[in-house]
Amino acid sequence: MAQGVFITGTDTGCGKTEITLGLMSHLQRAGLMVLGMKPVASGAEQTPQGLRNQDARRIQRQGSLALRYEQVNPFVYSPAIAPHLAAAQAGRPIQVGPILNEYDRLSELADVMVVEGIGGWRVPLGPRLSLPDLVRALDLPVILVVGMKLGCLNHALLSQESIRHAGLELRGWIANQIDPAMQAWEENLATLSHWLDAPCLGEVPYLSSPETSTVSDCLTGLGLIRPAMEC
Repeated sequence: MAQGVFITGTDTGCGKTEITLGLMSHLQRAGLMVLGMKPVASGAEQTPQGLRNQDARRIQRQGSLALRYEQVNPFVYSPAIAPHLAAAQAGRPIQVGPILNEYDRLSELADVMVVEGIGGWRVPLGPRLSLPDLVRALDLPVILVVGMKLGCLNHALLSQESIRHAGLELRGWIANQIDPAMQAWEENLATLSHWLDAPCLGEVPYLSSPETSTVSDCLTGLGLIRPAMEC
């Protein structure tokens, strides 16, 4: 079975997909077979093949093997709204079982699985289901993408607290500058390093048009993610 990590973020729009793609590329450069999933996605366009989410398609293309879209994104919904609301509108509730089955099948083919969440950490997926429930079922350590902007300290510390409360491992965090005018960058990084009980795995500056290779170059801490035999 592959090693795996779950990518979550401090909020919607913090850059989870760019980091997911960069991390996949970073691991592939080390010669590893890497596959990605985005189990739940809302905000999709109708195509002749069915609903397709842009972020999920990018993760599909980045994978080391050609996969069917449904393997990467088992639950996809048209409106760009909270996933539990989109699922209710579609009459197709999000279920953990199909996601676990697909993850297990893909993890037999890969060295590392990179799974991207949706929205922030505490997003509801249904009346009695939330994102942390899914991550516990997958039994994956978490990497937190901190969208570097005013307010990120509060969001990051609350996310860490919730991840720990859920009984999950915060494997590391990545600083991703989403506000080009953010002040006191170094001071904010120092504060996060002091208060977050996990290593920083990379610092990504503001990129108006992010390139996966550029994001990949900004990431570190490969040994914390890749299989033990490769460390």
